[in-house]
Amino acid sequence: MNLQLLSSKVQEGKTSLGIELGSTRIKAVLITDDFQTIATGTYDWENELKNDVWTYSLNEAWKGIQSCYAQIAADIQSKFHISLTEIGVVGVSAMMHGYLPFSKEKKLLVPFRTWRNNITEEAASQLTGLFEFNIPQRWSIAHLYQAILNDEKHVYDIDYLTTLAGYIHWKLSGKKVIGIGDASGMFPLNGSAGEYSISCLKEFNNLEAVKKYSWKINDILPKIIKAGMPAGKLTSSGARLLDSSGILHSGSVMAPPEGDAGTGMVATNSVRKKTGNISVGTSAFSMIVLDTPLQRVHQDIDVVTTPDGIDVAMVHTNNCTSDINSWMNIFKEFANRLGINITNNELYEKAFLQTTRADSDAGGLISYGYLSGENITRMTAGRPLIVRRPESKFTFANFMLVHLYSAFAPLKIGMDILINEENVKMQALIAQGGLFKTPVIAQQVLADALNTPITIMKSAEEGGPWGMAVLGAFVLFNLNNNPKKNLADFLDQNVFVNPETMTLTPEEEGVEGYKKFIKEYKNGLIIETAAIKSL
Repeated sequence: MNLQLLSSKVQEGKTSLGIELGSTRIKAVLITDDFQTIATGTYDWENELKNDVWTYSLNEAWKGIQSCYAQIAADIQSKFHISLTEIGVVGVSAMMHGYLPFSKEKKLLVPFRTWRNNITEEAASQLTGLFEFNIPQRWSIAHLYQAILNDEKHVYDIDYLTTLAGYIHWKLSGKKVIGIGDASGMFPLNGSAGEYSISCLKEFNNLEAVKKYSWKINDILPKIIKAGMPAGKLTSSGARLLDSSGILHSGSVMAPPEGDAGTGMVATNSVRKKTGNISVGTSAFSMIVLDTPLQRVHQDIDVVTTPDGIDVAMVHTNNCTSDINSWMNIFKEFANRLGINITNNELYEKAFLQTTRADSDAGGLISYGYLSGENITRMTAGRPLIVRRPESKFTFANFMLVHLYSAFAPLKIGMDILINEENVKMQALIAQGGLFKTPVIAQQVLADALNTPITIMKSAEEGGPWGMAVLGAFVLFNLNNNPKKNLADFLDQNVFVNPETMTLTPEEEGVEGYKKFIKEYKNGLIIETAAIKSL
């Protein structure tokens, strides 16, 4: 497409801006109405452990969003010699779950408690029994009830409870709303009705510990909106929050704010029943869209929804790439000490390629890349460990392979429940995340670990922010067209018309090697438990 036509689309506001606040990076993507990415912006940030609680600064969130937007505006000015004044639709997504309670005065009552925390075990267990529905520790309602059980004084002052995406959307639009996928990480839903479970709302309000508060749970949760429906408009104050220069006009349509799991499903075209995807980063999760309900409640399987409200079986792990990244920083520091300048991409590629020389079982090495606690394996805190016997083959190739094996290990344990106990069938899974930037290596490891073909889709390189921008474009499409489309048809017929993909199937040697590794990994968990207790 020529620059003049692209310039016209920008000037006419035929664009969609997707913003995603991920665990290590805030990113914004601007696309045209034919889903082409024309500008991006990124900002690195990290969570902090303060007073034994993992948190992010909301001031840092706004700093990152404004930085990303400024990069996009500068890119548009450079490419087309025009100012970015009009955007057709804006959508926000962020890390799912967590706890952001606000007072009537719109004051944040406690620092943001993220998905990474393992501090709500008592509440999660009690609510799971009460609802007969799995409530993970990271869900908003688990955090709220744990605060109640702890008799935290701020609970009396709660007027509004939301997620990170819901908070950013509220500040941009003035609307206390949430996308149904993100809502499904706050409180149990009646997915088909597109609302919170009425029975669960009543059961929670009737708890003795809850009755002393003046609020009702149904009054403090955000309103649910499904994908494809408008969720307000960008206000004047919201436009200034995005664009500190004051050039951006208000009035952009706002898409329902979503969780990063939902935007990952959109970015990989995995919202139709019997499809599935895997996202890997600081954490990892798989999302399998169900065609029938699960047979029973599983502590390690969350039931959430797609952005348009279809039930999804989710396996979520708190740890994935963090320990790999820590080792890569050590290697880069050593390379710099030797006077060798190497980019991060080169470093990861050379290290990952070395695994082609490794033993299929990683030489008997074991790694626990737990920077934080891990619910799947019942670890309450993180103690990254590399474990080996004297006879283990401790080579650089095996060292790198075991860290890739370890990154997927908790996910493997959770996925085995779906496959072996629930008999969920998957023809292939689509994967996305930074580990797959080096072609083939991590993709093949994942295929062998799960004994399932793994597909990488080129469009997924932009990840969740692009998926959020597409969800924004879906809102505009339904506003401008009659009849409207459902999300699955919109993606198939409008977005992923001729996708570029690469699929790798499991290799017998790798499958058998990973089986040996995961057996030793499970047997060695007692070592991780001991480290947590003693260190």
